[in-house]
Amino acid sequence: MTESRKVRRAGPLTYHGNAIPDTTTDQRLLDRRGPADWVHTDPWRVMRIQSEFVEGFGLLSEVGQAVSVFGSARTRPDNPYYALGERIGARLADAGYTVITGGGPGMMEAANKGASDAGGTSIGLGIELPFEQSLNEHIDMGVTFRYFFVRKTMFVKYSQAFVVLPGGFGTLDELFEAVTLVQTGKVTRFPVVLVGTEFWGGLVDWIRGTLVAEGVVSPGDPDLMYLTDDPDEVVEIIRKAHVSLARQEFEQDRVVEEAVEVDAAERSAPE
Repeated sequence: MTESRKVRRAGPLTYHGNAIPDTTTDQRLLDRRGPADWVHTDPWRVMRIQSEFVEGFGLLSEVGQAVSVFGSARTRPDNPYYALGERIGARLADAGYTVITGGGPGMMEAANKGASDAGGTSIGLGIELPFEQSLNEHIDMGVTFRYFFVRKTMFVKYSQAFVVLPGGFGTLDELFEAVTLVQTGKVTRFPVVLVGTEFWGGLVDWIRGTLVAEGVVSPGDPDLMYLTDDPDEVVEIIRKAHVSLARQEFEQDRVVEEAVEVDAAERSAPE
């Protein structure tokens, strides 16, 4: 990171050197083998959880249009997917989107770097882990959370699309959470874009060939996800989805306004 680059960081966690905890806050919260005085300690954890929500909301409240980019922390810079992640981060920044990642190394670093080098806003939302810990150096704003569920809320609340680069269990968790939220209507139908046809193609085929065939998802559910290798297509998919969503919202507002006008006219009409 250049000395002139000012990074706004928030959050209670700061690590120096190899000072990484043996256990994480999430683990201590969820472990059933916790201390016998859990009745006394868990209520206080609620205050800590609340403070993390406040910290995240305060940091991200004025982000504007943003896209969350997920991907493996283990991808090395010499991997072709790393270069693809950089290009996607740059294209998103060129299109006016803030890029939000998990703030770590690998694909997250690639997307942050691409956005930063293109002059865009680059954000990292880190998590307390006993490995893959530090935030990368290509972010403008960063926060390290103790709790996964708080971090996930920030990804969803402040993003208008989700881009999923090749990754492992964590990336799969983020992918399927995003698709589930869209499928169930918990979030507006934001686009979920899988990048890497060779990497993700087998998963998409399995969803269509097994989940749909078994009837455990609806035939149209796989269409909630897009699959591409082209950074320009990633941006175009997101842009078109936002234009369509804006049009739908406009039509809904017009229907509501017309209903209000009709109701007002009926109320004012003589008996």
